[in-house]
Amino acid sequence: MKAWHFSENAYPYLPPADEYPSIRVSLPNRHYDPEKGAALYDRFLDEWLIAEDEGMEIMLNEHHQTATCVDPAAPLVLAALARLSKKARLLILGNPIANRRQPVRVAEEMAMVDVLSRGRLEAGFVRGVPYEVLPANSNPVRMNEREWEALDLIIKAWTTHDGPFSHEGRFFHYRAVNIWPRCYQQPHPPIWISTTSPGGAAHVGARGFVQATFLTGFDGTRAIYDAYRRGWREAGRGQDVPAHRLAYAAMVYTAPNEADARAGAEKLLWYITSNKVPPHFANPPGYVPVQANVAMLRGAEHPLSAFRKSASVEGAIEAGIMFAGTPDQVYRQMKRLYDHVGGFGHLLIMGQAGFLEHDDTVLGIRTFARELYPRLKEEFPDTALTGLSLRGA
Repeated sequence: MKAWHFSENAYPYLPPADEYPSIRVSLPNRHYDPEKGAALYDRFLDEWLIAEDEGMEIMLNEHHQTATCVDPAAPLVLAALARLSKKARLLILGNPIANRRQPVRVAEEMAMVDVLSRGRLEAGFVRGVPYEVLPANSNPVRMNEREWEALDLIIKAWTTHDGPFSHEGRFFHYRAVNIWPRCYQQPHPPIWISTTSPGGAAHVGARGFVQATFLTGFDGTRAIYDAYRRGWREAGRGQDVPAHRLAYAAMVYTAPNEADARAGAEKLLWYITSNKVPPHFANPPGYVPVQANVAMLRGAEHPLSAFRKSASVEGAIEAGIMFAGTPDQVYRQMKRLYDHVGGFGHLLIMGQAGFLEHDDTVLGIRTFARELYPRLKEEFPDTALTGLSLRGA
């Protein structure tokens, strides 16, 4: 199993939540202090590099118009990390290409980072969360189709080396595509896709990309992984899916004793308890299929229901979206989820959020890396095969 240190670069210094209707989209940026923000960027970069020193990989993402993730241009931070780091794989998860107007620019940026890092890029792509449909002025009804056309165009831009080609698609039109530089890794960097729905996962499995899912808990993750495996098999890729094609993101905090681990986990939980968003931002019309909204109206759970129900450390652990405690406790929590979902090869660790300060974040990184990570790599190799047999009866 590979472990990736991840921070959303949150800005937690906000007024009381009852003084604003939403932490996303509409929270006035007068609440942002650039001096505090600059200090946060410095410490987040330092923490990624400490994780690298401890043998972990690096992950970052991108969001817009929100205090929960003050990284609206992840390729810029990725480029800085490509130069500052030396050995860690660099995962961006990811570029919200359904909201981007120029996918060829994305292809250029990622090729440049791949060269700058000498081939350490892992290129992740996402549709974009529902909260950002309004800021991006996007049409939520066609975002899936737009994402896949953009991705196909990016791959073609990466792999065409004999001069310009033209592209006339449904959403994008280019007369001459001929990117410089081209990728360091050939034919292109590994591709990751993040989705929290079984339908999306089946499509990702058919394409053979790495499937990542974020805070979907026990049953949600199992449904997503099963759909991925089905898409993988139906595309003729074989019966078994290697563990390194599946990734799970969770909040993780481990410390040498239960008291320190609990204190850190409580601070990590800021990511959930602060996520105040009104329904019209969270589920814009057309973002999910009509049948999914109908099912939810009839009582079906939202794909991220585990996320929404977990306002306590105990609740988050029970839901499978947080692993917290001593190294032995976290191992048992992880193994329970691992066996339930049929296995996975990447653990994406949200190891910093809210008011978890630098020293506590570093304690969590080092405790995990030194006391738990070697055990996970030995017992859950990312070359293993995944499937139903791991779950038991």
